[in-house]
Amino acid sequence: MYSKLKYLGFCFLIIGGLSSCKTLDTNLVIKEKPVPAAYLNKSDTISIAKVNWKEYFDDPLLIQLIDTALLNNPDMSIALQKIEIARAGVKAAKGSLLPQLNAAINGGVRRFGRYTMDGAGNISTEMTPGKIVPVNLPDMFLGFQSSWEIDLWGKLKSKHQSALTQFLASTEGARVVSSSLISDIAVSYYELLALDHELEIIRQTIQRQQDALEIVKLQKETGRTNELAVQQFQAQLLNTRSAEKEILQQITEFENHINFLSGRFPQALERKKEVLFKEIPKQIQTGLPVQLLENRPDIREAELQVKASKFDLKTAKAAFLPGMNLTAGLGFQAFKPEYLFMTPASLTYTALGGLIAPLVNLNALKANFSFAKASQLSAMHLYQKRILNGYVEVINQLSAIKNLQDLGMLKKEQNTVLNSSVDMSTELFRTGRASYLEVLLAQQNSLQAKFELINVNKRQHIAAVHVYKALGGGWQ
Repeated sequence: MYSKLKYLGFCFLIIGGLSSCKTLDTNLVIKEKPVPAAYLNKSDTISIAKVNWKEYFDDPLLIQLIDTALLNNPDMSIALQKIEIARAGVKAAKGSLLPQLNAAINGGVRRFGRYTMDGAGNISTEMTPGKIVPVNLPDMFLGFQSSWEIDLWGKLKSKHQSALTQFLASTEGARVVSSSLISDIAVSYYELLALDHELEIIRQTIQRQQDALEIVKLQKETGRTNELAVQQFQAQLLNTRSAEKEILQQITEFENHINFLSGRFPQALERKKEVLFKEIPKQIQTGLPVQLLENRPDIREAELQVKASKFDLKTAKAAFLPGMNLTAGLGFQAFKPEYLFMTPASLTYTALGGLIAPLVNLNALKANFSFAKASQLSAMHLYQKRILNGYVEVINQLSAIKNLQDLGMLKKEQNTVLNSSVDMSTELFRTGRASYLEVLLAQQNSLQAKFELINVNKRQHIAAVHVYKALGGGWQ
């Protein structure tokens, strides 16, 4: 009769656990947006994302800076340590699938109350011939103890799979850091080259403005102009000198920013500013949008996070089901050291098995399941967001490259015209056929146009960097 009750109780636990899981749906889906078939009607099947960054950036000085940053950048080092943390998590999760075996040495003293079953029995029991069990009874144990949670429902296996997937996601996370670092170094490098060109033009302009100021002073002495013209030319010169100081400060900040990304203290950076006016490829091979899922590490990381969250949800569901634990022990036990290894009298062993099902604290399990469910849905939405963001980034940069190339041609023509106007206005001013205001205006327009041409070339190179990163390049 007693065995039947135990059997019924066991069945009750199993049925109760299974019935509680009927409402715990783990098959979650969200509405997915189909990936477009192409970028702006482009039909490329090969993507520049497959090109190694050392081949994509053909400036040896830039490559040297990037190499240094990849070795020394703090964020890169942190990302690599996160991989090691995830690797340790995989080993820990795998270890939980196996039995635990521990060596144990225990010693102590036990005293049973007089009016207890053990105390009442010990007072009349001989532990050795002619010697009653003492009130304070020593107890020593030397041997092995083992415990093992049987993975009946795949809970531990799901934890291991989640840890393994998180490890793979951490490697993709390191690639995201690598890609971003390469992009940041390259962008800052081109910003620095543009500032070098601006500084050169500013200094050339200062020299021309100083020459113009001297001419105006001579004309004032001969009565051909007045003090107002001198002051206007002098004010323009002071303004240009102020701009020189601003550019020098910006150069310092960008140099220090690159040094910071490279994990080193401020120092001078070797560079060739002529690289800025080197033409970028007019045709960028983009491949197909669906290749973003393979090439972009941030999308791959998000995909792995979705898989990990699915395993976490399965683990949370399995927690509602009964768990089985086995414990065992084998060793020597005695109340005196001299008796500890007297076999078989001191030999002891235990073997226990238990089935435990949650009954009271179900709210905590439900909360954990809800958390895992929300985490999975969040990961799925993040995955879709990154696909959409990746496509938009590529489209934006492709459009920028095309428009900036057209803009660059216009700015070159504008510079040619304005350079000629500066020379012409200066010559006319010397002969008294143009006012000083026309000279100032021509110089100001020419300087502004030169800055704009530099800016367009800089933006073209930066757009080429961004489209490379957007397509998934930079970590190979």
